[in-house]
Amino acid sequence: MSLPEILQNLELPVIGAPMFIVSGPELVIAQCKAGIVGSFPALNARPAEELEKWIVRIKTELETYRKENPNKKVAPFAVNQICHVSNDRLQHDMEVCVRQQVPIIITSLRPPKIVIDAVHSYGGIVLHDVINIRHTKKALSEGADGIIAVCAGAGGHAGQLSPFALLPEIRAFHDGPLLCSGSISTGGSILGAQAIGADLAYLGTRFIASKEANAPDAYKQMIVASAGADIVYSSLFTGIHGNYLKSSIIEAGLDPSALENADKSSMNFGSDGAKAWKDIWGSGQGVGSIHNIPSVADIVDQLKMEYNAAKAHLTA
Repeated sequence: MSLPEILQNLELPVIGAPMFIVSGPELVIAQCKAGIVGSFPALNARPAEELEKWIVRIKTELETYRKENPNKKVAPFAVNQICHVSNDRLQHDMEVCVRQQVPIIITSLRPPKIVIDAVHSYGGIVLHDVINIRHTKKALSEGADGIIAVCAGAGGHAGQLSPFALLPEIRAFHDGPLLCSGSISTGGSILGAQAIGADLAYLGTRFIASKEANAPDAYKQMIVASAGADIVYSSLFTGIHGNYLKSSIIEAGLDPSALENADKSSMNFGSDGAKAWKDIWGSGQGVGSIHNIPSVADIVDQLKMEYNAAKAHLTA
């Protein structure tokens, strides 16, 4: 099965992952102008009335850019919906997305059929986050168009399965769009994800350390200064296991080696004094390959160069 047309005309086979607080219109617009899919969590737009303003701004600026640059590959954008009982904005946010006909919806935690049917009603597509085979089959049974395999080492909420295990197992029964997430910070890693069955790579952490990201300078600098060994996997901060920067945990006055488990059903934040993602900063294990804080355009150019060099190396 080929990719949906909306995902075919990209500069690189990449979707910029939606990151809580970090992803805003500036980052999304820059990613789409650079030729990769940009995305943001609907909950980043606060209050709720801001969501439609964000979407209209993104659509307007990208359409203007397309007209002014007819030879450029301008990518579509996506909105991430957290499908959980704790999200009391889901109905409102989906009504906005349907009204504005957001081309791609990324669903997390659950893949409710009512959301998928709503997106399909205007011709959009739904990609769903999974960390295992059970979640994958559930999402596909509900009608999801594609799967995002969130593997070990991914920033934020992540699974524990290696991509070398999870992707081939998914490919055994799913021939539709498949994305790989987990420690991808270089062009060679993007090619590696394709080599094991992914259609596209899903990159988040690399874009935290960008000029357009809505992240504090200290967060960006911590990304640059960290390595894979500086990532801590814990459920304390949201109730679901995720990967975080050890230094941010220490700065919040907590011991990274003695973090308790939190209640998944309540999606609690573990501590009133240290909250993800405001105080405890998410990051994938690919931070060791990030050494600067350039513009999104420069990041994509670097990734393209590395991607093509990796291809050339394999065929040499």
